Amino acid sequence: MFLVDAAKGIAVLTKNKRGINLHTEIPGNIFAHRILKMIKKVFKSIVKIAAVLLSAVIVVTLYAHYTVENTAAGRLYENVDDIPHRKTALVLGTSKKLAGNRENLYYKYRMEAAAELFHAKKVDFLLLSGDNTTVYYDEPSTMKKDLLKMGIPENRIFLDYAGFRTLDSVVRSATIFGQDSITVVSQPFHNKRALYIADHNRIDAIGYNAQTVDIRYGFKTQLREKAARVKMLLDILINTKPKFGGEQIEIK
Repeated sequence: MFLVDAAKGIAVLTKNKRGINLHTEIPGNIFAHRILKMIKKVFKSIVKIAAVLLSAVIVVTLYAHYTVENTAAGRLYENVDDIPHRKTALVLGTSKKLAGNRENLYYKYRMEAAAELFHAKKVDFLLLSGDNTTVYYDEPSTMKKDLLKMGIPENRIFLDYAGFRTLDSVVRSATIFGQDSITVVSQPFHNKRALYIADHNRIDAIGYNAQTVDIRYGFKTQLREKAARVKMLLDILINTKPKFGGEQIEIK
């Protein structure tokens, strides 16, 4: 039994083998010293664990980054004249507007790249894949509307309303739309991740790079991409599937 007094210290009441009560007092300064020593020990343990976890996060992040970069090497195209012909381009969606109704340059440049690719006869069809979580948010239909204005025939456009994530968009291009060979259209950092996902799903993919965005404009997006690549590795490790399946849709 312990009786603690912050000023006097601690009194320890115990019994010996004969059942006789023993009373021991530990001076306050010694007791405080022992408590402080214990706190320091716990703190050091926490710091060591935090350092190990931080190191692990850094290692995994770097591994994800360089693995994706190496996978995409030689498979991304900047010039429309250089890119090989593929039947279908998978155009990865994003919101048209940002907070405050500001223009989203990622969206603008992707639409321009998709139209350029089609008009150069480097693809025959555009598969527009994006988020349609609610009736008030519909990325594929928004993309279609803008691409029609850019001269793409309606019968050359197909929509995937369940492209909630890059993984969903890439995998569904094969499982739902029957494409085993595609050209992915997005910014370079996004194309690289899409190609890595395609490889692990036996889809022959190349990327056509939409114009990049100034790093000051897209800093948060670039930062999120680091985490997205780690999440991608985890998805592949646990064999994550698209959120929705569905009936086959033939692109023709």
